[in-house]
Amino acid sequence: MKSFLPILAAIAGYLIGSLSFAVIVSRAMGLSDPRTFGSKNPGATNVLRSGSKAAAIMTLVLDAAKGWLPVVLVKMYGKPYGLEEGTMAMVGLAAFVGHLYPVFFKFVGGKGVATALGVLVGISWVLGLATGATWIIMAYFFRYSSLASLTAAVFAPVYYIFGDGMAWYLNKSVLLAVSIMSLLLIYRHAENIGRLAKGTESRLGKKKP
Repeated sequence: MKSFLPILAAIAGYLIGSLSFAVIVSRAMGLSDPRTFGSKNPGATNVLRSGSKAAAIMTLVLDAAKGWLPVVLVKMYGKPYGLEEGTMAMVGLAAFVGHLYPVFFKFVGGKGVATALGVLVGISWVLGLATGATWIIMAYFFRYSSLASLTAAVFAPVYYIFGDGMAWYLNKSVLLAVSIMSLLLIYRHAENIGRLAKGTESRLGKKKP
């Protein structure tokens, strides 16, 4: 039975990640479906374009929490059941993929920035802090959420590698999961990269009809 536990944990992580809180929160607060305006991305940044900061903050927190929770549960309670760092990495990646391709929402999800951050915080709060700080600094100076996300995605595995022996001991499974998340984040921002190159990317705080 123990041999199936990592698979069951990954499935549970994926299902948790499949909860698209941008859509859920918007519906609960009587707002427009974030998939119908702005970038049409079901994420906190697009929810902010609806004009509701409260909805955007709730979406951000809940999307991050669904990445953090599965990782922390495995980290805290998995060892007696043989669930080590490899399972923790797999569960975090599964939750992230669930956000990108949610089974409950016809596999149409967001770009995964908040969920990825939640996974990183679950792995190590230092790693999450460093990556989150990178996003904040880039967003503050350049006002592009996509550029901030791309920069943070590039630096996340770099931070993990250079933190080896100081803040944590590098685990190859965790490094692989973080690297895959980074690559998927960059892939999901392909259109944003094109708009950034053309100078047509929307800035933070700007509403779209």
